[in-house]
Amino acid sequence: MSSSTNLQYIVQAGGQLRGSVRVPGDKSISHRSIMLGALAEGVTEVSGFLQGEDNLATLNAFRAMGVRIEGPTNGQVTIHGVGMHGLHAPAAPLNLGNSGTSMRLMTGLLAAQPFDSVLIGDESLSKRPMKRVTAPLISMGANIQTTNTGTPPVKIQGGHPLQGINYTLPVASAQIKSCLLLAGLYANGRTCVTEPAPTRDHTERMLRGFGYAVEVNGNQICLHGGGKLQACPIDVPADISSATFFMVGATIAPGSDITLRHVGINPTRIGVINILRLMGADLTLENAHEVGGEPVADIRVRHAKLKGIRIPEDQVPLAIDEFPAIFIAAACAEGETVLTGAHELRVKESDRIQVMADGLQVLGVDATPTEDGMIIRGGTLGSGTVHSRGDHRIAMSFTMAALRAKGVIRIEDCANVNTSFPDFVELARKSGINLVTAE
Repeated sequence: MSSSTNLQYIVQAGGQLRGSVRVPGDKSISHRSIMLGALAEGVTEVSGFLQGEDNLATLNAFRAMGVRIEGPTNGQVTIHGVGMHGLHAPAAPLNLGNSGTSMRLMTGLLAAQPFDSVLIGDESLSKRPMKRVTAPLISMGANIQTTNTGTPPVKIQGGHPLQGINYTLPVASAQIKSCLLLAGLYANGRTCVTEPAPTRDHTERMLRGFGYAVEVNGNQICLHGGGKLQACPIDVPADISSATFFMVGATIAPGSDITLRHVGINPTRIGVINILRLMGADLTLENAHEVGGEPVADIRVRHAKLKGIRIPEDQVPLAIDEFPAIFIAAACAEGETVLTGAHELRVKESDRIQVMADGLQVLGVDATPTEDGMIIRGGTLGSGTVHSRGDHRIAMSFTMAALRAKGVIRIEDCANVNTSFPDFVELARKSGINLVTAE
């Protein structure tokens, strides 16, 4: 898992982003490829797998439950599926590091197994709320315990048959939805999840790719338990969340012109594109096509002058992981940007509303955190030392801020960038950012 060392990024002011780059594979799809490939019958070949620490945590957890997995080698992974009922009890607690996706989705999957299991994580993950998944699972018949405050470790007692439920999500969350759908694979009868707003649908798409019937009627997703998964090849597109940092960087830095290749543009994930375009960004989608049921395209981004906007709340679930970078764009925009309806940001790897506001204020930006968002009045970015609080997306966002800053930006506690973007420093330097690391 990630190092406890205080890895620092020291980023010189100025520069521009140019060239053509491919960011790492999509983290969400990489997680799901391991989970469904492990439960499938046959051998699943994955290409483009993200070799970040979060995805390796998922991979190693399934190895610990008896699944033979070859790789990853240059993004290639071979999963020898054990079928729906072939997992074995792990010999020790499954350590999922910093990965909330791993813990929440696997809680649903493991709730239906005949054996006991315990899920643990690092200091950050150990503070994240799990009742949002454990409560509906318990209503399905699962036996799960957390701490008194609903945080990990998650202790699951196996051997409890599950019953399908109709569940309306209290918040728009792909993790809760996916958790319940994975549990529903094993439940008696039909499991239906109703969303208050669309969220990423990688689980539904991949289940269909593995031959499992999923019904989607408007904002309700349903499946019947008791089916089988059949192995299939998976080509993981580049992660739009990782591409976002370069999209924002190129937009705010004069003279920039960069193309991000083979990026996943799933309609449930393109909130960042929609929001940046509303602000005036120059984003062009080229070479659009489909790979394994997922739409992909090359994204060309050129510098543009941005204006502040009121971010439409219907775009919030479609861009929930991208807001740290969007806040940097807002800090460089003319006028006021207002975000509401994003309380979910307070329970990510860090409280992303507060931590981003703190960092922006250090740089001299007028940023006011609110209960469910932020008000940012664009202006000049100064220099200073900001703290990422161990949050990978915050560290990378402030790296891009240096492109428009008046002086050096030093970012503390950046080791967790490896959870999602292991070669970020190298790609940033290659694209035109003057970045050095220090410990």
